Amino acid sequence: MTNIKILGTGCANCKATQKLVEDVTKASGVQAQVEKVEDIASIMKYGVMSTPGVVIDGKVVHAGGIPSRAQVEQWIGA
Repeated sequence: MTNIKILGTGCANCKATQKLVEDVTKASGVQAQVEKVEDIASIMKYGVMSTPGVVIDGKVVHAGGIPSRAQVEQWIGA
């Protein structure tokens, strides 16, 4: 199972990114656990300075702004 973390404090872009990731994983049938991380200290451990950030299986794949649907599909191998 793929572990996906959405890093952000709860802004509109963070919520939109979480919804996009959840929608893409569901539509593609990929088994994934999507977790929202809002704690600043935890976000800083990943070195993400602008949110939203996306971490897949421990690797930061995106930071700042809402990713495109195509990007998310590529990350999860959809």
